[in-house]
Amino acid sequence: MPSQPHAVKPYAATFGGAKVLVAGGLGFIGSNLALRLIELGARVTIVDSLDPDYGGNFANIAGDEPRLDVVVADLRDRERLPELVSGCRYVFNMAAQTGHVDSMRRPINDLEINAAAPLMLLEAVRAECPDAVVVYGSTRQIYGRPEYLPVDERHPLHPVDVNGVSKQAGEGFHTLYHQVYGLKTAILRLTNTYGPRMRIRDARQTFIGIWLRRVLEGDRFEVWGGQQQRDLAYVDDVVEAALLAAAVPAAHGRVFNIGGAPPLSLIDLANATIAANGGQGGFDIKEFPAERKSIDIGDYWADDNLFRRTTGWSPAVDLATGLKRSIDYYRANLARYL
Repeated sequence: MPSQPHAVKPYAATFGGAKVLVAGGLGFIGSNLALRLIELGARVTIVDSLDPDYGGNFANIAGDEPRLDVVVADLRDRERLPELVSGCRYVFNMAAQTGHVDSMRRPINDLEINAAAPLMLLEAVRAECPDAVVVYGSTRQIYGRPEYLPVDERHPLHPVDVNGVSKQAGEGFHTLYHQVYGLKTAILRLTNTYGPRMRIRDARQTFIGIWLRRVLEGDRFEVWGGQQQRDLAYVDDVVEAALLAAAVPAAHGRVFNIGGAPPLSLIDLANATIAANGGQGGFDIKEFPAERKSIDIGDYWADDNLFRRTTGWSPAVDLATGLKRSIDYYRANLARYL
């Protein structure tokens, strides 16, 4: 299914002809970002480990392979990094271990992917292309359980799982390399992101994905708890935020929340998912599994006014539209994501 058409943005010339590296570019956010960049005329290299436990999938770039330079490699392989970043004007690091339970089961693996690998990439950028802009995809998970809502960038950082701790370390390296070496870094703390090309075969990376799979297959899905309030960001809006973080100099050296639609309960989200599927589907409310309840953050929604003021960004896709686009995409491509 072809990507949705986009209006030409005033920063289009910023990326036209530029060499760009997208780490994690066969994954969910990374692939959507890479496809948008080639629309803008960038020369895009994707690097992805294609680890089967994560979201990398060649289906995410189906039909666009000739326009992309795809390298299957792990960012932890530091010997490969200099050639990958050489000559780059922009580096987008969307490679991550995003599973919260997985981070507790395999903490060293999480640390290597989310902290050591970004540090190696920063070292390669410092040596090979020190004038490049580096945009780092972080997570709201570093805040832990909110002390107040909405959560702004001044909120204390109290991660409740290994994933949050390792992503906080990854952020710290980007801030440090800006302060000490002058690298142009920008950090985006993302909320729940959804849309075409996310992993839906299971709930390892996002609960929304498995919900979409279940409704398309005619099965009921589970809602754990149900009263938690969350904001959701459609992937096109997150891609737009990443592009602006790279293109707007005032964003460099800073940390930003990226939110999305107004918050709603998981029960309301479940009902909205069924509505987007033409009213077909159902769900059961279940108690949280113990290993997930211990690391759940409860209610969360972001105050992203700092990023809006700095870049002019605002979400353009409402929840109903985003869910409908997602269901339409997977209805046409379901077999490629199972």
